[in-house]
Amino acid sequence: MKELSKIALAVEPSTTLAIDSMFKQMKAEGLDVIGFGAGEPDFPTPEHIKQAGIQAIENNETRYTPAAGTVELRKAICQRLKEDCGLEYEPAQIAVSNGAKTCVYVALRALVNPGDEVILPAPYWVSYLELIQMVGATPVVVNASEAEHFKLTAEKLAAAITPKTKCIILNNPSNPTGMMYSREELEAIAKVCVEKDIYVISDEIYYRLAYDNREFVSFAALSEEAKERTLLINGVSKSYAMTGWRIGYVAANPKVAKVISNFLSHCAGSACSISQKASAVALAASQETVDEMRRAFEERRNYMVERMNSIDGVSCIKPEGAFYVMMNIEKLIGKELHGTVIRDADDFGNLFLKYGKVAVVPGTGFGAPYFVRWSYATSMENIKEGLNRLEKFLAGETI
Repeated sequence: MKELSKIALAVEPSTTLAIDSMFKQMKAEGLDVIGFGAGEPDFPTPEHIKQAGIQAIENNETRYTPAAGTVELRKAICQRLKEDCGLEYEPAQIAVSNGAKTCVYVALRALVNPGDEVILPAPYWVSYLELIQMVGATPVVVNASEAEHFKLTAEKLAAAITPKTKCIILNNPSNPTGMMYSREELEAIAKVCVEKDIYVISDEIYYRLAYDNREFVSFAALSEEAKERTLLINGVSKSYAMTGWRIGYVAANPKVAKVISNFLSHCAGSACSISQKASAVALAASQETVDEMRRAFEERRNYMVERMNSIDGVSCIKPEGAFYVMMNIEKLIGKELHGTVIRDADDFGNLFLKYGKVAVVPGTGFGAPYFVRWSYATSMENIKEGLNRLEKFLAGETI
């Protein structure tokens, strides 16, 4: 038989899904294991949104929709972007698909030719690297240290740009770090992007989960020049606890939006009609449930950060958004734990799962080999017990 696609064979499985699968397998076997791996809210989808989905089924709204999404949903997206971010878009500038991940992929498809370069700040969400390579582009990884709060600077961006650079992927607030760019930081980055004429794929899926009364600024809202070059990625999964409904969207200038819509019409078709109906209600109705979840996440974040920084051998900086903490394990590198020398986050993660019965995500898949990601999208009870187990694990005890 002829060989398979070289591009497809080079795709690595998601480390975040791998750790979650391992955790679920152990739980199914009856083991007392706690998971901090999956990036999804632990809250149920709010009742009024669920009822909208049920009503759509009962009303037989179960057929194909336009490839770019229903007009109702695209109007709701435009209104939400206007209210929350001060952005003016027309429904024709919105393309809806099966989750934000698919939207990042089609955004890259719309922009990138084989051989183009895409700048990727690290730590990065694991799928970005694979998605860039899946479209035949070259990822140019630019590292941002913990001392820099894991944020790309305008100077580092400018230094990474070459004649082959087509775009940058910016995730704000960030998965996996939880850090969020200020208006001033974004303006400096935008100045470089406009001067060098590169596109920005701005993944803002966590934008409603910002803490300490910090201002979230959408990249597209910085200026008309920035907006023209921005492919804004967002969706309903994180803010509305709708991960399984699989609805994301891209907002872009009319030319780019048309290309994306054409692409979707052939590769994915329309997103689920029932999910679209529920998403339109989520975006258009009261946002009170979003604020309730955000307050709960902020309380959990505060506890996790304070407790983690009180434990010898590990530390973290305080995230400003999303629902992740990046735990620094540099002090453990080269030391022996439970009979094994810790070389990187993979070693730590495997040992912690085996002996501590806690699943966290090694930072190696995020371009941060001396960090592990904890999600606080779980109950306070689990957070407290998980950190108790961390302390015991580091002291050499087995759970």
